[in-house]
Amino acid sequence: MPQLPYKVHELSVGQLSARSGAAVSALHFYEPKGLISSTRTAGNQRRYTRDALRRVAFVRAAQRVGIPLAVIRDALAELPDERTPNRADWARLSEVWRSELDERISQLVELRDRLTDCIGCGCLSLEKCALSNPYDNLGEQGPGARRLRVDRSAKDPVVVHEGDGAGRRTPGDRSS
Repeated sequence: MPQLPYKVHELSVGQLSARSGAAVSALHFYEPKGLISSTRTAGNQRRYTRDALRRVAFVRAAQRVGIPLAVIRDALAELPDERTPNRADWARLSEVWRSELDERISQLVELRDRLTDCIGCGCLSLEKCALSNPYDNLGEQGPGARRLRVDRSAKDPVVVHEGDGAGRRTPGDRSS
C-alpha cells in the first residue's frame, strides 16, 4: 500500500484509490451519493482531503457487513459538520446496525436450513418453498406459477420474475 507524505493534505482520485483500495469508479460513485466530497482544481481535477481516507474505510467496512449506501450516507450526515467518523462513532453506529444484521443473519440461516425443501422447478406452489412462497401464501391465489412465467416470444426464452415489481429476466432459463 503506497504511503503518502504527511505534508500532502489533498489527494488526487488516483492517490485516494491507491491508498484506500477502492476503485476510482467507486470513488466517483460515492461522491454524488454524498459519502465523500472533493474540491476541484483550476484544471477541473478532483482533490480530496486526507480525511476522505477514513470516510472511504468507514463506507467499505459498513458495506462489507451489508449496510445499504443510503443508510451509510444518513449516518455520515448525522456527524457534526460532516466530520470524519472516529472509533466512538463506529461503535455507536455499529450498535444501532447490530439488530438489523442479527435479523438478516437469522433469515439467512433459516433459508439455508430450509433450502433442501426447494426443488427449483419454478412452480412455487409447494407448501414449504422457503425461498419464494413460505407457508404457501401464493397457493391461495389458485393453481400454477404466480411469480414466474416464461417469455417464449423472445429469441432465447427467458424467465420473467413477476410479483415483486422488479421485472427481472434470466436469459436461457427454459423452465416453465
